[in-house]
Amino acid sequence: MAKNLVIVESPAKAKTIEKFLGKDFKVESSFGHIADLPSKELGVDVDGDFKPKYTVSDDKKKVVRNLKSLAKKAEMVWLASDEDREGEAIAWHLEQELGLKPANTKRIVFHEITKNAILKAIENPRDIDYDLVNAQQARRVLDRLVGYELSPVLWRKVKGGLSAGRVQSVSVRLIVEREREILDFTPEASYRVDAEFTNEEGQSFRAKLPKNIQTKEQAQEFLKKNLSATFKVDALTKKPAKKSPAPPFTTSTLQQEASRKLYFSVSKTMTMAQRLYEAGLITYMRTDSVNLSKDAKEAAKAEIISAYGDSYSKERNYKGKSKGAQEAHEAIRPTDFAKHRVNIDRDQARLYELIWKRAIASQMSEAQLERTNVQIASSAGTDNLTANGEVLKFEGFLKVYLEGHDDEDEEETGLLPALRKGETLLNNYITATERFTRPPYRYTEASLVKKLEELGIGRPSTYAPTITTIQNRKYVEKGSVDGTERKYAQLTLENDKVSEKQLTETVGSDKGKLVPTDVGMVVNDFLVQHFKNILDYNFTAKVEQDFDDIAEGKQEWTEMMKDFYKDFHPQVKHVEEHADREVGERVLGTDPATGKPVSVRLGKFGPMVQIGSVEDDEKPQFASLGPDQNLSNITYEQAMDLFKLPKDLGKYEDMDVAVNNGRYGPYVKFGETFVSLPKGRDPMDVDLEEAIEYIKEKQKADAPIYMYEDLPVQKGTGRFGPFIKWNGMFINVNKKYDFDNLSDEDIVELIEVKKQKEIDKVIHNFEEEGIRVEKARWGRSNIIKGKTKIELPKTVDAAALTLEEVQDIIAKKAPKKKAVKKKAAPKKKTAPKKKTTAKKK
Repeated sequence: MAKNLVIVESPAKAKTIEKFLGKDFKVESSFGHIADLPSKELGVDVDGDFKPKYTVSDDKKKVVRNLKSLAKKAEMVWLASDEDREGEAIAWHLEQELGLKPANTKRIVFHEITKNAILKAIENPRDIDYDLVNAQQARRVLDRLVGYELSPVLWRKVKGGLSAGRVQSVSVRLIVEREREILDFTPEASYRVDAEFTNEEGQSFRAKLPKNIQTKEQAQEFLKKNLSATFKVDALTKKPAKKSPAPPFTTSTLQQEASRKLYFSVSKTMTMAQRLYEAGLITYMRTDSVNLSKDAKEAAKAEIISAYGDSYSKERNYKGKSKGAQEAHEAIRPTDFAKHRVNIDRDQARLYELIWKRAIASQMSEAQLERTNVQIASSAGTDNLTANGEVLKFEGFLKVYLEGHDDEDEEETGLLPALRKGETLLNNYITATERFTRPPYRYTEASLVKKLEELGIGRPSTYAPTITTIQNRKYVEKGSVDGTERKYAQLTLENDKVSEKQLTETVGSDKGKLVPTDVGMVVNDFLVQHFKNILDYNFTAKVEQDFDDIAEGKQEWTEMMKDFYKDFHPQVKHVEEHADREVGERVLGTDPATGKPVSVRLGKFGPMVQIGSVEDDEKPQFASLGPDQNLSNITYEQAMDLFKLPKDLGKYEDMDVAVNNGRYGPYVKFGETFVSLPKGRDPMDVDLEEAIEYIKEKQKADAPIYMYEDLPVQKGTGRFGPFIKWNGMFINVNKKYDFDNLSDEDIVELIEVKKQKEIDKVIHNFEEEGIRVEKARWGRSNIIKGKTKIELPKTVDAAALTLEEVQDIIAKKAPKKKAVKKKAAPKKKTAPKKKTTAKKK
């Protein structure tokens, strides 16, 4: 048995570290946190000193038993979780739950998984930092109090199943407020003037009027004045300029740049970065520091000189700008600057290369530029047009990397031909194009992270889970707005004639941007109305500063909780008793048939239109909104049309045909067959003839293309791409095959490969009991019995499970049918008072 037990957070990290340590060390994983607040109770002593009640979840009990057994046999236990507040809390929980003694327990930290870093950490152990632990406890407890007390209020006053969170709700508020700015925005037109000139050498270049012209009449007047005008270079200035590199990545800037350049979501960026870190390729990826260590700067310098030469090297120090930057890490950088690329998974390799380029560029020379500004005068005496250009004299860091930007309007400057003052220019054309002011841009995941960081809300470890949570809760979704066509005018002066033409452009297209749902807007409005202080940006940033003060030993965390809860809890109780239930309701008008009010609001199954109210003697009428409609902008006419559905169209092949709106969009119903209408098609305008065309297309698509083992094979295209269907199995057809021209051999091959995959993924098949254990994604496995599916954690060895063990898991975890009860407010429970709060030793 090894003398030393090293406990890390992940199996991947354990494998990497084990390579660097000798036979006297055994490295094991805790698989993240081993203890947390209970899931079905508050777990915080709000009537006392806010001590948390930590429990070990069922899926971690086996891990804890194993670690406890190994710890008893080891002479020394090394707690090697990450060097941040979460990591410190994990180390503390391990100490508590494993019953470790100070004499044979050491805490080690490192911000890169390399041999030198690990050995240096072993040589320099420290004690658990209880200030960091208490900062993590403060965050966990405060977020539990907010979520646990606000969520039941939302169930009663808005809609069942909703939840609230401190940082998540503020993030939704930002997105909702931006959406309302867009909805309230009125575009204003003006005319942008562009021109093309040719110099005496026959080289063409473009210029523009620095300021837009406000009206069409003024634009026409400008062009008419320049009929038969001559143009010359009125002034020409050249100035040297420098461009400096951006600092190396922090968590936030990595997420933003990976979004711009690699089109990664925030969560994907962090997953890829975690794998790179655990493989020992980059330093710790949760950091708000822009510093590089002395060793790192020397290594970068050596690589720059080796790869590009002395003139490209320049040592630089950076100062962070983020509010409340707290972690004493380095910036994110490669552990070995000599590795320009790594031969691993493609997405990981692309992210590594981005990190390498940003870090190496941060220690390189400025780019040397020459910027030219040309003023072009007209003999007509109108305002000068200008042309700007730049010439790169020395690449410097641009040889490696240029930072991206979020400003979609930013213009690139290009090269200009050689020009001289007084030179006569030939005007090829001048255009005055109608342009409209744009509403604010919707947030992307990356720009939301940037905004949160600017406001001091959240920290490196919270950005990705926050954005994932608000999407999972259906408060926000990735937009799929195709945009609408808009006409605009363009006036052109060419060949001494002024002409006009109408052009069209698509506006409002916003695919992939964050858009609030109706639920998100209603929940936000309720929380802002009744809990404005909790959703206040300054308050949320102040809370983050309090956590920082706790981490630095400047504040007692339980005092912070008491100060917060004494005002928060009474406010919750007041809202429970006095808040109006009809949140987000809009009255649109009156139903002419009944005289009852027509309104839209959030119902049990989503946004809906209602005629009448629950106070009426008769039952109100309800209709669900279509997928492209929302509470904030549906009109009275559109709402009343919903009550005309479903609309009977007639019969086809002796079966009824009707059109209706469904949860996923409008459709035609033909017997028991449902046929989706094209996106944007109004079901009220569909007649029987058009419906029959859709039905025929569906019948044609569903017709068998082949018979295999006496069963039909069908083909289709779904949300995940083209597929064939056989014997109840959906089989994806990848790019290896020509989907439009599948041969019989292709079909047989696809089916046989799928059949074999289905066989291979079965770990156990207890046929008599109707139970299967199958492999699942990410190294996990599932127990399946009928419609019940139970996901097993990675820590369970599914192959070793017996039938009795599987049946026991099903008995414990399968959902049990319960009598429907009215939801009651969660009761407060007093947590046990031993081994709960970190104490300084």
